[in-house]
Amino acid sequence: MNEHVEFVQMETEADCVASFAVMQQLRPHLTDAKAFAEQVQRQRQNGYRLLAAREHGQVIGLAGYRLTENTLYGRFIYVDDLVVDTTLQRRRLGERLLDHVRDETRTHGYRWLVLDTGMHMALAQRFYFRQGLLPLGMHFSQDLSQ
Repeated sequence: MNEHVEFVQMETEADCVASFAVMQQLRPHLTDAKAFAEQVQRQRQNGYRLLAAREHGQVIGLAGYRLTENTLYGRFIYVDDLVVDTTLQRRRLGERLLDHVRDETRTHGYRWLVLDTGMHMALAQRFYFRQGLLPLGMHFSQDLSQ
């Protein structure tokens, strides 16, 4: 079922544009593929990477993550985005994307892989529990635009 799936870093603007439709399933507020590609290129300057699962050249899943550092975890990888095309879920692609990011975390000698998920996303939370990720706290935020 997954024998034709390859995992590749999306690095060019064209790569990012090709990733847009799948990313938009996770981030529906993104409405412009070119603006998305430009944002990814800006984020790359701060360590962001975009890993794609592709089948027959078509992007079917993405893991967006960054190598970062803070006083809580030291150096670690933070997963910003993890999404599999909704028509292709249940093929363990999310697990395989996460495994690739775990491997990179270990390759760098980092101890921690960290991510946040919305309180309303019960299915995602169950997936993360099955993957061995445990909640260690709560993420708080405030919209200051108002």
